[in-house]
Amino acid sequence: MEYLSFTAEKDYARADVAVTELTGGRLSRSAAAERIKSGDVTVDGKPVKPGRPIRAGEVVDVEIPEPVVLTDAEPEDIPLDVVFEDADVIVVNKPRGLTVHPAPGNERGTLVNALLFHCRDLSGINGTLRPGIVHRIDKDTTGLLIVAKNDEAHRSLADQIRRKECSRVYLAVVEGNIREDSGVVDAPIARDPRDRKRMAVVPGGRDARTHYEVLERFGRATLVRCRLETGRTHQIRVHMKHLGHPLLGDPVYGSRRPLPEAHVLSGQALHAVSLTFTHPRDGRRVTVTAPPDPEMESLLALLRARASV
Repeated sequence: MEYLSFTAEKDYARADVAVTELTGGRLSRSAAAERIKSGDVTVDGKPVKPGRPIRAGEVVDVEIPEPVVLTDAEPEDIPLDVVFEDADVIVVNKPRGLTVHPAPGNERGTLVNALLFHCRDLSGINGTLRPGIVHRIDKDTTGLLIVAKNDEAHRSLADQIRRKECSRVYLAVVEGNIREDSGVVDAPIARDPRDRKRMAVVPGGRDARTHYEVLERFGRATLVRCRLETGRTHQIRVHMKHLGHPLLGDPVYGSRRPLPEAHVLSGQALHAVSLTFTHPRDGRRVTVTAPPDPEMESLLALLRARASV
């Protein structure tokens, strides 16, 4: 990642226009708008929107990703836990440690490589490195992920997510005893101004809402069900930390002194347990579920045993 900083010497009608000019045309206006929407551009240290005017004297910081030099993703014989599949859609239960798509430094051994071997007919809307990928979950988050097999299905599923018609429900184990039985975290998310590799609740960031409900209390930890209304990067992890209850096992947002039971985890205690969508061909509502992986089941068993003593 390349970090650039500019002080605007004149007024600009829009931030995306300013970024394009200040970077000497290295970013087109559309590319600049995408960087702004991703939180990779700040003005005087704060995230902005592409249409926000820039005034002379304001400091514009820009992150430019390193050029991606990758060939097309190759099929690989990697086992898949397929929960649902037909001619248009495939839903898989992603294991912990599996990256969704190739990226620099991680070109092989991804879910996309496995999908290409399994079915070969994926939509091409996201290009040759992310074929069929409609949404993502983190490498060490387990659970359900939906993939489109053709462009028509891809457009339908992407529109459902955009219109909040696709229900995505997660199980999470967080530190501490959440006071409320249920609630909504409505807090904007953007790049952390102090650490650009992390996300954080930042005023002026992108709208983000997470609905949560307590399922089980263990005294020092709580099992919660979270439903995403929006789908920002690391949303549940950031929102639970914002509540003061970070996810157990989270290497980025977790507590510096995690509970001893977290030793059974090799990543955050977060599992995509349920997914509901409208089938892009016949319009029926489809709900699929998947149980937590053995690591999270072991964590819950330990917490229940300790809580009963």
